[in-house]
Amino acid sequence: MSESTIPGGAGDAGAPGSRASEGPFLVVGLGNPGPGYAGNRHNVGAMVLDELAGRAGVRLSAGKGARSRALAGEGRLAGRRVVLARPLTYMNESGGPVRGLLDYHHLPAEDLVVVHDELDLPFSTVRLKRGGGEGGHNGLRSISRSTGTKDYLRVRVGIGRPPGRQDPADYVLKDFSSVERKELDLLLVEAVDAIETLLVKGLEGAQNEVHPRS
Repeated sequence: MSESTIPGGAGDAGAPGSRASEGPFLVVGLGNPGPGYAGNRHNVGAMVLDELAGRAGVRLSAGKGARSRALAGEGRLAGRRVVLARPLTYMNESGGPVRGLLDYHHLPAEDLVVVHDELDLPFSTVRLKRGGGEGGHNGLRSISRSTGTKDYLRVRVGIGRPPGRQDPADYVLKDFSSVERKELDLLLVEAVDAIETLLVKGLEGAQNEVHPRS
């Protein structure tokens, strides 16, 4: 998967010599709704979003109409205007709420940042990219279908591959192990730091800073 940059939008926000979007940027954390899923590996994107909202002092609440299927709030992060959101739908229906929020705020998909779990990265690894495939991730597939593009930013939070012959679908719907939970808070902070760096330095600058750390 290419980790390329596209001129303009949040991918180059704050980068020298580039057009910085007037924003706000829509940052979405993916997961499944309800307490039964809250600690699942598949919900790490939602966990990061909650950590991000806490840091930015943004209160998340359900809106009306196009905004009714997500918890969302507006504020500032790293000096940039942001809309932070967590879909209230199941993972494989994430695209509808994301499309609704983009339309409501009149934002292009280039200013969308999606935070999600990534099987193809070791646990505690954070990587940034724009575009590429969905790697079997139902949330990304739904967003790509609803927005009509794969050209949005992704914050990929590594959860690692399942051990042995465990089905990946079962693995992502299990809670983090006791060993992983000892490092989970640090991972969430690392992901939030990466999002702030992305907004300040743009994709290439953030990749150069974030990727060597994990």
